[in-house]
Amino acid sequence: MFFCGLAGAATSDWGEHLPGVTDRVPVAPGQKTLYLTLDACGSPKGKGYDAELIDFLRARGIKATLFMTGMWIKANPEIFAALARDPLFSIQNHGARHRPASVDGKSVYGLQGTASREELRAEVEECALEIERVTGKKPRWYRCGTAYYDSGAIDLITRELGVKIAGFASTLDSGATQPAAEVKRRALAAKPGDILLAHMNHPESETFEGLAPALAILLERGYVFEQLP
Repeated sequence: MFFCGLAGAATSDWGEHLPGVTDRVPVAPGQKTLYLTLDACGSPKGKGYDAELIDFLRARGIKATLFMTGMWIKANPEIFAALARDPLFSIQNHGARHRPASVDGKSVYGLQGTASREELRAEVEECALEIERVTGKKPRWYRCGTAYYDSGAIDLITRELGVKIAGFASTLDSGATQPAAEVKRRALAAKPGDILLAHMNHPESETFEGLAPALAILLERGYVFEQLP
């Protein structure tokens, strides 16, 4: 199975929520802001995206930050260009080949992480250049494949490359594997400032069926959705 951004146990130096990873954005008291992020990882099927979900966001004027791999961009160049032109969406970096971020080859969920600082740098910068080529903007946020990092990787990404790492306060669909009812339940449990993680590259999943009604309810409750700052 193809995993992307799933929650799991972490060691002190290998995990999803280490120091240097941003899971929440500080908001002022009483400010009801949420940050919806959607990953486009690639998939065994190779192509496609959840058009129903994207159309729903457009219809409701919901802003989102889209993290895209170089693999997905190359498989879907026209869709990528259209999303990049839409001011509702901020296009950010999900890595050239969707690899966990390590400086010595750690692995998780059966996916091999980058084996060195040089491989990690290439994983980040190759996708960044592709995004910049189309959008004219260099991405300032990075989320690696599986959202797993070691401390050396975090140091390279944030200090050497000057890029912020987007984690998550809640993974809504666990790699597009959760049923609609669970996606909805997790979304409705969101708190102001939370970064929410879901997926847009698995139209066969129930992510849209759970997320759409939850977003509608959150809007009714006075929440506002913004792109990552």
